[in-house]
Amino acid sequence: MKLKNFFITGILLGAVIMLASCQPKGQEQDKAKDKDKKETEKTKIAVLVGEGFQDAEAYMPIGYFTNRGAKVKVIGTEKGKVKAYNSDFTIKIQKAIEDARVDYFDALIIPGGKAPSKLRENKKVVAFAKKFFNSGKPVASICHGPQILVTAGVLDGRTSAGYKEIKNEVEEAGAKYVNDSLVVDGNYISSRVPKDLPYFCSALEDALKEKNLLQD
Repeated sequence: MKLKNFFITGILLGAVIMLASCQPKGQEQDKAKDKDKKETEKTKIAVLVGEGFQDAEAYMPIGYFTNRGAKVKVIGTEKGKVKAYNSDFTIKIQKAIEDARVDYFDALIIPGGKAPSKLRENKKVVAFAKKFFNSGKPVASICHGPQILVTAGVLDGRTSAGYKEIKNEVEEAGAKYVNDSLVVDGNYISSRVPKDLPYFCSALEDALKEKNLLQD
């Protein structure tokens, strides 16, 4: 009888130990799934930069949308660090343009500086910008950023702001140039210089919320 009781106790104890060891693992798996789900649900924004980017026009939108729960990815011609033209700031390109997918991102930001004039020489960059613009998703460019869109041939019939020095080429591309702190034309958002960034970021935030791509 004692042997039988000992045997039953051993089985029960083994079951308890097994349950205790399995439970945390299951909880960890659930947490991992929840984390993956949250990552999937995050707003995904691409920031297109290159050597000679304007520091504030890249870093301020990155900080702005990261603080609002978005997943921001810096893309460029190839992975690696690039330096701002106006300071010693550098930024790490996390994904090469050939690996970037339009359908993965919810919005595209094109900062200015000297980088756009070089980036527009890269066919893959131009093709990506063109496809993104034509997808109807928000595209926000500031300062010299519209130069990439000029080369992509998507500004015909549009209204655009931008740095005053690119006025002629914006107009030659068939767009109406406006010297204003913010211009919103459909899915296209544009501004002129760093002091316009509060309007620029706010307009993109509104555009994402309007499409239910960013939560309050």
